[in-house]
Amino acid sequence: MADPLVFFFLLGLFARMVRSDLKLPEGLYDILAFYLLLAIGLKGGVELSRQPLAELLPQVLACIGLGLLIPLVLVPILRALGFSRADSASLAGHYGSVSVVTFAVALSQLQKQAIPVEPQAPLWVALLEAPGLVTAIFLARWPRRAGETTPWKQLGHDVFLGKSVLLLVGGLAIGAGLGEAGLASMEAVFLDPFRGVLALFLLELGLVVGDRLPAVRQQGWRLVGFALLAPLGLAVLGAGTGVWLGLGAGGIALMATLAASASYIAAPTAMRIAVQEADAALSITAALAITFPFNLLIGIPIYTQMGLALARATGG
Repeated sequence: MADPLVFFFLLGLFARMVRSDLKLPEGLYDILAFYLLLAIGLKGGVELSRQPLAELLPQVLACIGLGLLIPLVLVPILRALGFSRADSASLAGHYGSVSVVTFAVALSQLQKQAIPVEPQAPLWVALLEAPGLVTAIFLARWPRRAGETTPWKQLGHDVFLGKSVLLLVGGLAIGAGLGEAGLASMEAVFLDPFRGVLALFLLELGLVVGDRLPAVRQQGWRLVGFALLAPLGLAVLGAGTGVWLGLGAGGIALMATLAASASYIAAPTAMRIAVQEADAALSITAALAITFPFNLLIGIPIYTQMGLALARATGG
């Protein structure tokens, strides 16, 4: 049975395609995004409170390494496709970071199918948010041109203290500190309504993607082909990382999903600051209007089957 969450996204997309006046109240997008980030962090923090933190070190290092590696893989491919150095780095940075909503949908679908997931999975999201952005900015700026500077202080503040990382890490810290008993009174607010809030957010994203469809047609085959094929290749890289870490089927599927996703919240801000000569519309169109719906409709089921098959093959 199809996940109802997908149909909320399709409803928003259909509304834009038929030029309906459907729209969510102004400002609700940010409220829903804040809620989802904090709820994911809190839930992950509760589970982390039950885990010995020392055992998570290999996963911490693997996530950071994966985030650093992805732009190194993508930039040469993008350059070979004819994109400029700045646009290649910007695109690679978006794909080196992650989509929290894609993760939330994948997690929800795995739970619906009763596929066990490692409780520390939200930690992977927080760890994968920034390393790819840093690598991409370095690739865009090296070798440095005469008179060229990078505002590392402002960039570091916006990347590591931006709303997405701050809410995720803050939620993880609160959940880990208070534990299940300490957050019991908050379940009715942050845990029980999660899927309903996610459905509303996907409805809004459907509307946003519908608005960007004309931009997809203008970009041509290079961008569309990259945005459809890159997630599949990156998913293999993420799944391999999951297997190397000894994760179960759900963990492998989530690691593949994270590697295959592209950021459209944190990355655009970071790239506008650090790589101002890049075409911002190019990256956001690829990440949000092409890769996000592909992952939602096609990719996540593929990554789930990938996780199940690899877990069986490795005895996980």
